[in-house]
Amino acid sequence: MSLSRRQALGAAIAVPVAAQAARAASSPSLPDKNSFAVTPVAYLDSASTHPISLGARAAMDAYVGGRTLDPAALARKPVDRAAIIAKFARLVNADPDEVTWVQSTTMGEQAVLRALGFPHKGGRIVTDTLHFYAGFPMYQELAKQGVDVAWVQARDGRILPEDMAKAITPGTRLVSLSLVSTYNGFQHDLKAVCDLAHRVGALVYADIIHAAGAVPVDLHGSGVDFAACATYKWLMGDFGLGFLYARCGVLDDLPLADFGYYGFAAPGAPPGIGLSPPQTHVYPMDPRGDAPVSYIVRPGALGHFGTGTYAQSVIAAIDHGLDYLGALGVPVIQAHAQPLIGAMREGLTARGYKIITPSGTATPLLTALLPDARARLTEPLARAQVRISLHDHHFRIAPSVFNDMKDVDRLLAALPRA
Repeated sequence: MSLSRRQALGAAIAVPVAAQAARAASSPSLPDKNSFAVTPVAYLDSASTHPISLGARAAMDAYVGGRTLDPAALARKPVDRAAIIAKFARLVNADPDEVTWVQSTTMGEQAVLRALGFPHKGGRIVTDTLHFYAGFPMYQELAKQGVDVAWVQARDGRILPEDMAKAITPGTRLVSLSLVSTYNGFQHDLKAVCDLAHRVGALVYADIIHAAGAVPVDLHGSGVDFAACATYKWLMGDFGLGFLYARCGVLDDLPLADFGYYGFAAPGAPPGIGLSPPQTHVYPMDPRGDAPVSYIVRPGALGHFGTGTYAQSVIAAIDHGLDYLGALGVPVIQAHAQPLIGAMREGLTARGYKIITPSGTATPLLTALLPDARARLTEPLARAQVRISLHDHHFRIAPSVFNDMKDVDRLLAALPRA
């Protein structure tokens, strides 16, 4: 069989990518540059979007091959979705039936709010100013619709436990926070917050997008009730797929608020995420029934929050990403980032920048204040081929598994004095 020019080109690309990925996966060590494509850029922006590894790319290529009906790809064993849920559950110390797919972190947070009846049931929500800032309008809109929203203000880049304690009053229904702040990397003591909330009968939701894969996460140990994250950051996946966690038992008294294909199954269907669609009673040769369809609600988080389809190609990427994280170990990844963060903190301070990430923070994020940061730094960083996250009046640096001190030196050399 002869290959077309397009097929030949695709094969020429796929073979070295797959070969490099296989070599890198065999013995990852840090810094690990072999698992990622060669780039001239000193990429220090993994808290915005983590680069896709060569192994994840090969897995996604195989998925696309199947979608194009490539015989070679069709012969591959399909990705085990239940196994991926189980891998993520192990990563964050949860049970697989407490976890389901979600399209994004924000979709997960909104699903929790709907499940609790906000805004129509009213009540008090406590959140803080180091939560995801793009979610602030959501809580402001809830307040307009009658929800009592209390904002805990950050002090010196931290949310102080005593300030949380004052805000979490009797009658509070939900505490909503980011375990690790996207703004400056501050990390809550999640167990302490959950203890405060549970004493007054409140539930706790945690956005863990900047925690899962970057720092150790223990959902069971913390007692948190809900958590969500997407996969395109530290889980090394891509956009359009994430995970939603609901603690065992917490959904028992909550009515369904989301209704979708994956949440329902035929009576007697086995548990899990395998397809077993409800039994219809309206089509030719259907069995008779008293309603158009017979079904059960699947147990656990899947039954409560499983709705429509999600990004299938990302499943292949995150399968590889979770294996990679499991092979290295999150504590090893966290430890690798800290000397880099320390060197950048020292270098930025020497250049006159004000660091707003609290000292002692063990997350891979470092944020500094600078008036007109985006306008002042875009050009010099582009010229030096250094990538960080630039904002109006601050910038954030986030090293990952492939970064080394040479990347730190390039960044510091490219930055003007504050």
